[in-house]
Amino acid sequence: MIIVVEGISAAGKTTWCRSNASQYLVPEIFPADRKTQPEKGLATAQYWTDWNAKRWNDALAMEETKEHAVCDTDPLKLHYSWCLLQIGVTDKSQWELQLQTTRQAVLERKLGFADAYFVKIIDPVVAKRQSDADTSRLRSRFDLHVQLQPALFRWYKHLDDVLGGRVHWELPDSAPLFDAIAPNDLRYDIEAFDAFIASLDK
Repeated sequence: MIIVVEGISAAGKTTWCRSNASQYLVPEIFPADRKTQPEKGLATAQYWTDWNAKRWNDALAMEETKEHAVCDTDPLKLHYSWCLLQIGVTDKSQWELQLQTTRQAVLERKLGFADAYFVKIIDPVVAKRQSDADTSRLRSRFDLHVQLQPALFRWYKHLDDVLGGRVHWELPDSAPLFDAIAPNDLRYDIEAFDAFIASLDK
């Protein structure tokens, strides 16, 4: 069972994960050399897809040893490029490269869909208050994340339609009831992936 906890910066997802699912946690981590990468190009798209595949593999390893994995942010992470496109921060060509490399990874079962998604939509004012109160983390891209939230909601709304009700719009009060979540038979289904991507244009 793989569960994804998602939301913008300062939505509270990391705090929730640490408080309620620390024994199953696949943390949000970033490659140390990420700031040396070019902003655009096929190699950059492949670089991020390979990193996302590493996190998915970490989730699979956690699932194998403990039966459950809870990911702080979606290992698939394709939503980030698409959301940037929606607000004009990246261009269509780079989105298409990221889509290309991600789709190939799904075909090769290096990336896939989770069994459930818990997406926290938060009032930006509340998120800002929480960000300012958390002095342990530098959130240099907080304002960008706030701009991305409407597109993030649309992304997971379309995903919910394709996967048949696997997206939940709040974080549970406590650890999720894993036994109440049915396994996702579409984990690596490329037709479902293509249908989802096509739905984004509707």
